[in-house]
Amino acid sequence: MIEFKNVEIKYGDFVALSNLNLTIAEGEFFTLLGPSGCGKTTTLRSLVGFVNLSSGDIYVNGKNITNLPVEKRDISMVFQNYALFPTLNVYENIAFGLKVKKMPKQQLDMEVRDIAKKVDLSDEQLLKKVSELSGGQQQRVAIARALVLKPSILVLDEPLSNLDASLRVQLRNELKKLQKKFGITSIYVTHDQEEALTLSDRIAVFNKGVVEQVGTPSEIYNRSATEFVCNFIGDINKLDSTILQKVNDQSNKRLDPVKTAYLRTERVRSTVSPSASDLVRLSAKVVDIEYYGLYTKYTFNVDGAAIKNIEIEDGIKKHSLGDHVDIFIHVDDIMQF
Repeated sequence: MIEFKNVEIKYGDFVALSNLNLTIAEGEFFTLLGPSGCGKTTTLRSLVGFVNLSSGDIYVNGKNITNLPVEKRDISMVFQNYALFPTLNVYENIAFGLKVKKMPKQQLDMEVRDIAKKVDLSDEQLLKKVSELSGGQQQRVAIARALVLKPSILVLDEPLSNLDASLRVQLRNELKKLQKKFGITSIYVTHDQEEALTLSDRIAVFNKGVVEQVGTPSEIYNRSATEFVCNFIGDINKLDSTILQKVNDQSNKRLDPVKTAYLRTERVRSTVSPSASDLVRLSAKVVDIEYYGLYTKYTFNVDGAAIKNIEIEDGIKKHSLGDHVDIFIHVDDIMQF
């Protein structure tokens, strides 16, 4: 288990991390999520030992590691650019840490080949220069180099950000499988919301050096604790007072028209089953259509306010520009802060 207790990190007058209290369970895939400069990478680097704390403590399995040297923390790191040695072949890259530890040659060879097999690197690939490998293969080399040291904790600093979209999706699936396979406590830094939701057991959402919410992907998405989290995660509608008044007119629940309100795009329905109840009906006009293949996003005008929804594509045309339709929302899906 990893614990950050009252951790603060300052650079002069600038507070990069303020009063961080965070607990990460053993074997968990835990993601630090937020925009650039929010403190997530600083948190990661403080755990590894690259950044000194201004105050507070970090514990691993009950042991205070705050002042422990980097090499004694039993933590391996996969960097954003993988940080592989271009002049060494794959075998030598993976073996580097073991050589530093002066592991006997025979045992070193066994460990390198064993971990290579586990991350699907062939004997042939072990002899190649890393520059001859694809981005996905390089990522597996970086992970193998980290795992061969058998660390208690693996940290990953945006390891997929330099890849194209399709490869990123493929490799995050592989990364999740590898993490489950090894059962290693993993801490992952990203600014990509979809990546965080897909990979994580739990997520900490950072904003300006402060953790705004910690929870499962479902909790973060469906029960956002703050307005920042609500806006940062996923696509969302901001509802104005006109819409809220229409909702109040048709509902027993009363929303405060003065407070900001939000509604996820997929919670707006343009068709409902006959048995559906407790739904608010709004008259709308289709003013924009965006086709994404798997789904289509529609923008509706409701008395001057824009509301978006998404419809899963099934080959049947739903709406055309200019159509007048009824849209439906459930009052319990509206979040107010």
